[in-house]
Amino acid sequence: MLIGYARVSTEEQNLDMQIRDLQKAGCERIFSETISGGYAYKPEFEKALNIAREGDVLVVWKQDRLGRRTRDLIEISERLSKLGVNLRSLNDDIDTTTPIGRFYFHVMASLAQFELDNLRHRTNKGLEAAKARGVSLGRPKSITDQQWEMAKILLLKEEKPVPVVAETFDVSRDTIYRRIRKAKAEGAYALQTDNG
Repeated sequence: MLIGYARVSTEEQNLDMQIRDLQKAGCERIFSETISGGYAYKPEFEKALNIAREGDVLVVWKQDRLGRRTRDLIEISERLSKLGVNLRSLNDDIDTTTPIGRFYFHVMASLAQFELDNLRHRTNKGLEAAKARGVSLGRPKSITDQQWEMAKILLLKEEKPVPVVAETFDVSRDTIYRRIRKAKAEGAYALQTDNG
């Protein structure tokens, strides 16, 4: 099945020419929308992909109707490839039902993998450099160990309820319950006493 997708960025632009050309190309279903190409999520585009089956062809008036950025186009090419859906762009001479078009798909997939590998490499190097500088990585604790000791006094000695303790330290109740469970599991849910 040929599935058409048309897009314009603003209400002032007109979809008629795209839709007419998609109809001439033989599209059985056409999805159209007015949305900026900068948006990663395009509702009508997603609907088009939802009905697409292996062997179908997504037809666009021009490749830039799918998105503006190269990264977006690469991701879309990967999605289509995984679905077994071909891509035809009426005004860019792209047609992945042909050997040259399939080559195009493979090149796009290779570029995507190359970009992903480079991103991982740069991220790992950045993390290593941060660790070497002594930067603490990961999610910050929502309650410090010192605050937890004070919270235990409120909970155990003053018998304050969890909601009150959570509000005192401006954290969620779940944060306090998690610390209680962790402390109980470690056998540390008790007040520290001075031995001297």
